[in-house]
Amino acid sequence: MAGNTFGKLFKLTTFGESHGSAIGGVIDGCPAGLKLDFKAIQHELDRRKPGQSNIVTQRKEPDTVEFLSGIFEGQTTGTSIGFIIKNTNQKSKDYSHIKDVYRPSHADYTYDKKYGHRDYRGGGRSSARETACRVVAGAIAKQFLSTTSIHAYTSSVGNIYLEKPYQDLDFNLTESNDVRCPDNDVAAKMIDKIKSIRKEGDTIGGTVTCVLKHVPAGLGEPVFDKLHAELGKAMLSINAVKGFEYGSGFCGTKMKGSEHNDLFNKDGSTKTNLSGGIQGGISNGMDIYFRIAFKPVATIMQEQNTLNAKGNMVKMQGKGRHDPCVVPRAIPIVEAMAALVLADYYLQHKIYNK
Repeated sequence: MAGNTFGKLFKLTTFGESHGSAIGGVIDGCPAGLKLDFKAIQHELDRRKPGQSNIVTQRKEPDTVEFLSGIFEGQTTGTSIGFIIKNTNQKSKDYSHIKDVYRPSHADYTYDKKYGHRDYRGGGRSSARETACRVVAGAIAKQFLSTTSIHAYTSSVGNIYLEKPYQDLDFNLTESNDVRCPDNDVAAKMIDKIKSIRKEGDTIGGTVTCVLKHVPAGLGEPVFDKLHAELGKAMLSINAVKGFEYGSGFCGTKMKGSEHNDLFNKDGSTKTNLSGGIQGGISNGMDIYFRIAFKPVATIMQEQNTLNAKGNMVKMQGKGRHDPCVVPRAIPIVEAMAALVLADYYLQHKIYNK
């Protein structure tokens, strides 16, 4: 199975399954001498872990990270950083009913067709539990990028939108509510929506907006390795993501060039930022901002028609513990992937500009 590694210089390789004994990863390329704040790393995992509120899956996992290598006396040594997160609350019997059944809109069918065999317990490798490994690596990347700030937040749930531009938001409010929306009035409506959907045995999607501040100009490579292309790849690799846009995104298609162009100030900054902080695939020093669309979780507690491994149409109904909306727990994952991209490009930029 390929596709387990992300990055060129600052690289993460992950391993493990949702219902195996542990998940984990190896981080290569992290510079030596970085003094790590282990509490901050665990805090990021706590933001992602299941069971943290009544609007997410009730699987109870401490998600405690254990580092195995690459760190000595609290500092990185420059060698591979190995880590594991033990699985402690698996309920594999919750998935016995889908052993030979393909859940609609899941990876069951495609994994079976590709490999001829699949781990049906929680989706195995296709489970979003793998993203905990990304959060560990992203937390370390954040500490490496000490002068850059990364802020992700829930900007919509279903048809409930946070209409304010990010410049008018107080990011300190993001963690003040369960849905991670930095506007408590809008957050309350989002939470009510998720609870209502859960009672119906259904799920709902939404969007996450992410803002990267104090990114130096010059990060990114021309042609195939543009900064926004790598950010898009990073975000689209997250489970349940269906779309990515940066800067003016699709709204920019409705504008004229005279309206869309970001005119310069004398210091090289721009009067507007419809480019989203990236021009020609390279950061220009302005804020980088983008939005990611998350689909409704595929597992619903309603009966559906589906296909089994013998090619017969059968009925099935979801069981077990699942998120009615993935968006609140996706916030630290989005931030982690953004940090990995920036750390990787920062190292590339440093090498080329010695």
